[in-house]
Amino acid sequence: MLQHIRDRTSGLIAGIVVAIIVIPFAFFGIESFYGGGGDPVVAKVGSQKIHDSQFRRQYEQRYQQLVQMMGENFRADMLDQNRLREAVLRDMTQEAMLRQYTEKHGYQADDATLFGVIAAEPAFQRDGKFDTRAYRDALSRVGYTVGRYESQLRDTVEMNQMREAVVDTAFVTDVELQQAARLQNQERTLQYAMFDVARYRERVSVTDEQIAARYDETKSRYQAPERLRLAYVELSLDALADAAAPADDVLKVLYEAEKAGRFTTQEERRARHILVGFGADKAAARKKIEDLAARIAGGADFAQLARDNSEDPGSKAAGGDLGWVRRGQMVKTFEDALFALKENEVSAPVETEFGWHLIRLDQLKPSTVRPFDDAEVRRELTELFQNRERQQRFQEQSERLEQLAFENPASLDPVAQALGLKVQTTDWFERGKGSGIAANRNVETAAFAPEVLQDGENSKPIVVGDNKLVVIRKAEYEAPRQKPLDEVRDSVRAELIDEAARKRVADEAAEVLNAVRAGTDFQQIVSAKGGELRNPGAIRRDDRNAQRAVVDAAFRLPRPAEGQVSYGEAELPDGSRAVIALSAVGAGTQSDTLVDAQRKRLRDVGAGAEFGAYMKVIEDAVGIKILKPPAAAPSPAEG
Repeated sequence: MLQHIRDRTSGLIAGIVVAIIVIPFAFFGIESFYGGGGDPVVAKVGSQKIHDSQFRRQYEQRYQQLVQMMGENFRADMLDQNRLREAVLRDMTQEAMLRQYTEKHGYQADDATLFGVIAAEPAFQRDGKFDTRAYRDALSRVGYTVGRYESQLRDTVEMNQMREAVVDTAFVTDVELQQAARLQNQERTLQYAMFDVARYRERVSVTDEQIAARYDETKSRYQAPERLRLAYVELSLDALADAAAPADDVLKVLYEAEKAGRFTTQEERRARHILVGFGADKAAARKKIEDLAARIAGGADFAQLARDNSEDPGSKAAGGDLGWVRRGQMVKTFEDALFALKENEVSAPVETEFGWHLIRLDQLKPSTVRPFDDAEVRRELTELFQNRERQQRFQEQSERLEQLAFENPASLDPVAQALGLKVQTTDWFERGKGSGIAANRNVETAAFAPEVLQDGENSKPIVVGDNKLVVIRKAEYEAPRQKPLDEVRDSVRAELIDEAARKRVADEAAEVLNAVRAGTDFQQIVSAKGGELRNPGAIRRDDRNAQRAVVDAAFRLPRPAEGQVSYGEAELPDGSRAVIALSAVGAGTQSDTLVDAQRKRLRDVGAGAEFGAYMKVIEDAVGIKILKPPAAAPSPAEG
């Protein structure tokens, strides 16, 4: 029924809707794969090619999303770019694969399903109901047309249909649940001796000769990479001052231009309808709708007839109530009939692609226009004027910034003076380890480019955020160098001490294990070796009082025979060691609530495994071939 949906949908705002639909790999739009030109083919999925330029665009988008999500906490050195490249390429190939598979096997999302997803999204609602203008505004803010967004969303819904057809069939038997519960809730009774590496570090000493020898052996580890500081000027829309409030005649011109779209409330009509689908016999459906029309004309209750006869599942229970409707929300024939009615009038049968309708207009809200003299209208007009004027100034200054940076390549001072900007400097930074603007990949790429690093010129303006540009130049530079021993002596000494302490701890733990396995009393040998005896008693796998490494090691030990003890050890992340004595293994208890949670968890695990296996079947059927894996992190300059 809302066929205008066909004319809209796709996109990055799928971030809004894909979160609802839950396709983990639908990160970017399938439509962006098409095209190519002469750039290399990275992968081939069935009959479709993914080009290097397409991969680079998606990679940069994903990278910038991570930067924006983490904000000032982002550090490039924390990011494994190889894994990110693999993830981006995997997402692209899987989405292309699934799109081809769902198309071939006839998965389809009709207009009603698509509209249901769109209408449920809060970003597209006003006062809790879908609003056409809110919908269009939300899409325009992220640069998407309605048609492109809805096309991509339809693809996503269809792929989700296929996914649900697999995961919704997963189940867990009672036997599997009981076995899992026994393992999950098992309790193990133990005590353990802790040998803290920190205590052994205090007993270790190293000589200057040992430090020098280690330094000579590992010199290559003590290289200081190249680093630099940047000077830069920043032009930001937000930093530009507002223009003075315009005169009334200017505001009136702007008001007339914006009145229809911004200050006019569309006419709204509250309607009910009865839908009779065509089914296999269109003529029979026509007769049924005519009979219903005759009953209404004879005084029958429209709402009750809708509850008893309408085939629209969305409005049937509410007596056919469609709520408030504006122009542009219904298919044209339905809309034309509705907007021709008077209050409490019922239409003749109306034909749409969904079937035959009877429509009743219950209430009408006429279109209203907020007057120019309204204080809120004048405030909005003033703000609109100032925003547009500021945007125009920003555009003009952006062009001037580029011109001045080019005409004065050896200095930023003329640029700053001409535009009223301040020359700022970054901290020292290495490749991939910048902060502030130096954390921006575009800035880093330009900073280490020959024009800036070697020739000492100004960069071109670089986008570092919404309506924010910088021009950078080299302020100071340090080439890679070998760090002298005196600079790293403390680090080398600490490394040697830590190695020696870890070895002593490992030796002590081994001696304790050998002794108890030979029959020595556990507490006696632990006391003799100076270990710290701990007695947590019965623990479960989720115990948080004992160290995680100790718990994991305890549950890997074999079940001890009656009256016997199983021994083992665990190494902690800091190098400390624990010698474990396991004396008993017992079954734990579990509440009905936990049983239900366990069943759901196991079902989810099973569903994930089944869908993973099904994905492999699809991959074999469609075919994915990686032809040229991207070997280096793409940069904006290269893309």
